[in-house]
Amino acid sequence: MVRLPLTPAELERGQRLGALLRRARGERSILVVALDARVSPETLRKIETGRVATPAFPTIAALAGVLGLSLDAVWAEMNRPAPELSESRA
Repeated sequence: MVRLPLTPAELERGQRLGALLRRARGERSILVVALDARVSPETLRKIETGRVATPAFPTIAALAGVLGLSLDAVWAEMNRPAPELSESRA
């Protein structure tokens, strides 16, 4: 099965998710957080850098739980309007 390329909006959401996870992780190592969430460190690294822009829900839920983030906060961050869209409406 061929996977369709991600849209610019999907890539942007992936970047916002990665930034949120990096901020929440703080000084903790990728290894510790990944192992606590039962994902590979490479998976976490790819999500944080935006290379995996659409991770599976169970992965996001596990990482959010380990990092003390509510899924509502993660959803809100991933779906906030892009700055250029809100600026053009003003």
